Amino acid sequence: MNHLPRPAPSSVTVTRSGPLTWIQQWHWFEHTIPAQRRVNPTPLADHCHVPPSATVADVLAALGLLTARHEALRTTVDPLRPVQYVHRPDWAPLPVDYADVPDADADTLEAATAALAARPIDPERNPPWLARVLLRAGKPCAVVIAAHHVLIDGWGLAVLIDQLHAQLRGGEALLEASPHPLDMVATQPLERARAAELEWLTRLASNPTGVLAPFGGSDDGAGRHRLQHRSVEAYDDLDRLARRHRVSPEAVVLAALAHDIATRTGEHRFLASVVVSNRARAALRDSIGVRALTVPVQIDLRPGAAFGEVVASVAAACAAAYRHAQWRPAELVASQARMDRRRGVVTVPTIEYNCYSWPRDYLVPARYGPPGGAATWITSAPDEPCETLYVDLGRDEGVVTLDVTVGDHLLDAEQALELPVRLCGLLRALADGAECPVPERPLTPATPGWWRAPQGWVRLADVEEVLRGHAGVHAVTVAPGGEAAGEREAPKGEREETRGEGGGPHLAAYVRVAPGVTPGDLHRHVLDHLGEVPALVAPRRYVLTPATGPGPGRSCGRPGTATGDTEALWIPSRPAATCAERALAAAVASVVPGGLPAGTLHSPDAVDMHRSLADHGVTLVAVPQLLALLRQFGFTGIASDELAGTASLGHLAATLEPLPPRDPRGGDTSP
Repeated sequence: MNHLPRPAPSSVTVTRSGPLTWIQQWHWFEHTIPAQRRVNPTPLADHCHVPPSATVADVLAALGLLTARHEALRTTVDPLRPVQYVHRPDWAPLPVDYADVPDADADTLEAATAALAARPIDPERNPPWLARVLLRAGKPCAVVIAAHHVLIDGWGLAVLIDQLHAQLRGGEALLEASPHPLDMVATQPLERARAAELEWLTRLASNPTGVLAPFGGSDDGAGRHRLQHRSVEAYDDLDRLARRHRVSPEAVVLAALAHDIATRTGEHRFLASVVVSNRARAALRDSIGVRALTVPVQIDLRPGAAFGEVVASVAAACAAAYRHAQWRPAELVASQARMDRRRGVVTVPTIEYNCYSWPRDYLVPARYGPPGGAATWITSAPDEPCETLYVDLGRDEGVVTLDVTVGDHLLDAEQALELPVRLCGLLRALADGAECPVPERPLTPATPGWWRAPQGWVRLADVEEVLRGHAGVHAVTVAPGGEAAGEREAPKGEREETRGEGGGPHLAAYVRVAPGVTPGDLHRHVLDHLGEVPALVAPRRYVLTPATGPGPGRSCGRPGTATGDTEALWIPSRPAATCAERALAAAVASVVPGGLPAGTLHSPDAVDMHRSLADHGVTLVAVPQLLALLRQFGFTGIASDELAGTASLGHLAATLEPLPPRDPRGGDTSP
């Protein structure tokens, strides 16, 4: 995605164009993130059987009819701007290929679906979908379809599969037009979106972070676990509970997940991000375009409450969240980043819940349950940790499927395996009549070294390690401060420095430093590492001791000690200095509305290298342009998701690398 601009598609094939919807904007940005760092699968994939009477020609005719009906199947997106182009039905050949299979059993179909899902789709040049006809003895037995999430969501893929199967069974021709996301652009109420943004940010700010981190996982947190659990028994249990409590099965599973988290951690208030299909209107139910988005659901559980009360609470919270189900993710992410940097903590929701499960190309069978019962697959990869727990629910053909993706620092491999098994066990107990009240205290003790700060859970050792990484820091002690901080006290001689902050729990850092290091330097250093180190929070108070004076723990509060309150810290602006900083400053100035002309390698003083990208007003939709400009200026080394965080421009510029030189023929030179 780090490439230079290309001309827009030919107007000969484009029938209409326009901006991406707010929902599409997130997936458009997401597909610029390096594949190994994504959590959401792109593309989505599913399959359907072909009736015995249908031929290959029938399959191609049905796909051609669906392409004519659904504009989303012939839409491309611009690589650098949030714009989409709808093409004529005959714009490109049908993206269909063929594969011979020995049988059409479940294992074969699953393997074929995963194989097609692993194939990349380029939504900028080609149709945003692929189809593969599976041939058994020369006759079609199944069709697999993969779709890119920028233009088709999980619900839409299911609609497409259903309509394909209906066509192959001889159903009536579906000639009426299907609503396209472009039809929805004008209906996006801006005032409602702004109200939703405020609602979302308020919920983030008032919820604890790192709810799972202190209660499990591994110390290094270097892996990511992905698994799939299937249960036949849970299907009937889920139906019984849904009928009993008069809610959807999806709400029951979310309530069970909330109950499990409260039981494990003792946190009765936390945030879950829940995917909503947003197809309440009948006219949209047959649309395959992207309608699904994530809404924040505030989970509030009463200690001692029976599960019926838990379900009612979760259902009410979902209804409240759905009323604010539209916002502008490009602006919202920037607002969240600004809030995170100001509060000194990253407010990534702990729980992500999706009511749609999909085949995944990385699942490899590793262990199985009893015959006819549950099947669990798991892989662990040493890639970047996943900052949240993702639980995806699927219900199909009498089986409940739970996909789990979680970072090793949140749940280790065994804990990841136990989670879906425990959820299905809870469903069985509840279906049999158990009340399962919410415990008042956690059943799992927090790992030593964690502290419950007002913003959420923090690991003191991580804060100390980050502070020690700043140049000129010789020794660090981090401790809770304030009246409600518990029994741990600040080093003698420094108590009076923290008592004047107005009470309430906070984090204080007592640091022995070389001359010239200020509280602002340390605060900025911690802020730049918020998105890199889980369980990090910026101390509210910094107490500095010169390196020539006594060390931490010995009378540091004497003359010569510098102190700082992060709420009052003023960090002076700094213009770009190095070549990399000037290139980044020029790119930022060019993508800011009303900024410099694109391609001008200039470093205006208005671009402060001590501030983050969001502080300068750069949103997600400008990130691809910014990366292209950096490449034009001769630099690479920053991923698009890193630009959506809280790090300062100076911190980002330090990671930039010059592009490798190329020989006159255009190839890379030998090392």
